[in-house]
Amino acid sequence: MWARRTDRVRTAAAGFALATGLLVAACGQGETPADDQATEEAREAVAAPEFTSPTLQAIKRRGRLNCGVHEGLVGFAYTDNRGQWRGFDVDFCKALAAAVLGNAEAVRFVPLTSSQRFEALRSGRVDVLWRTTSWTLSREAQEGVRFAGVNYYDGQGFLVRRSLDLASAAELNGARVCVQRASTSELNVADWFRARNIEYRPIVAPNEEAAREAYARENCDAFSADISALAAARTLLPNPDQHTILPDVISKEPLGPAVKRGDEAWTSVVRWTLNGLILAEELGVTRDNVETQASESPDPRVRRLLGAEGEHGEMLGLSPNWMRNALKAEGNYGEIFARNIGPDSPLDLARGLNAQWNARPGGLIYALPIR
Repeated sequence: MWARRTDRVRTAAAGFALATGLLVAACGQGETPADDQATEEAREAVAAPEFTSPTLQAIKRRGRLNCGVHEGLVGFAYTDNRGQWRGFDVDFCKALAAAVLGNAEAVRFVPLTSSQRFEALRSGRVDVLWRTTSWTLSREAQEGVRFAGVNYYDGQGFLVRRSLDLASAAELNGARVCVQRASTSELNVADWFRARNIEYRPIVAPNEEAAREAYARENCDAFSADISALAAARTLLPNPDQHTILPDVISKEPLGPAVKRGDEAWTSVVRWTLNGLILAEELGVTRDNVETQASESPDPRVRRLLGAEGEHGEMLGLSPNWMRNALKAEGNYGEIFARNIGPDSPLDLARGLNAQWNARPGGLIYALPIR
């Protein structure tokens, strides 16, 4: 029986070899060297499309990045007493300008309301929107934009007066709640109260500042917005200690940079600049040691990040020192966080979900590999 099986295998193998030979011969008939060259060129075109970005080219021609930011939100985007823009989102804009143009000051900040922000992107008025904007499906599907990542994981909550002695938002039955019109905050509040069958009265304001001012005038019992915005708003009230943020978090708000849809290469530039700042913190590269690390670090990850090894900046249409420039200008993710909204700032927000993935306790900030 074994012999018969062996014969069958040999016969099948011989048939397969014959068929393969005939197929190769047939494919070779009529094919010229020109055909070979055309086929190879076609393969290369499919395998490695040219990395070009109209947005990046326009920025380099004008010598300036146009960055859309909040009109005024303490900790994130605001002007100081000298009229200089400061804040968490502002520093990311500056880091991007340094990566692209080698100059962190080559930025024009464009303050935008929530109703203006996406049109400003679509029209080309701004190159990137870094304005505490939540990444949602409807925004990508309907607003003509693409999100390049998340630089702050937030959630929506409620600011109330301590005198109300509330332990939870569930005790806001019948309360007046100030909220910004045409925002995810307005929708989230409606969903949260409806799901719990709790009555409330929405006091809808045209923008976040107006909602805060209405709360300050006691036109409402609670102010609902992203928790980071509530922390900023509390610092602007006459007696901040008389107000507290309730422990309830009623939504997920992943905030990050958005760009106009249709320029994938520019989306990549923004994404990988943000990612590089996150990776630098993970690897211990700071504003103060970046030059030393670039010349002395034996870690291949650090060397790739800082342009000492590989051609990763060139892959994006940037200089080899793109991330070195960004880090020298603004520092890594942790440094940007600490000085603007963390322990070195009036907001004093805990890292929480925005801690590195390998911290103790860990958060959601996780760098993609640059290689």
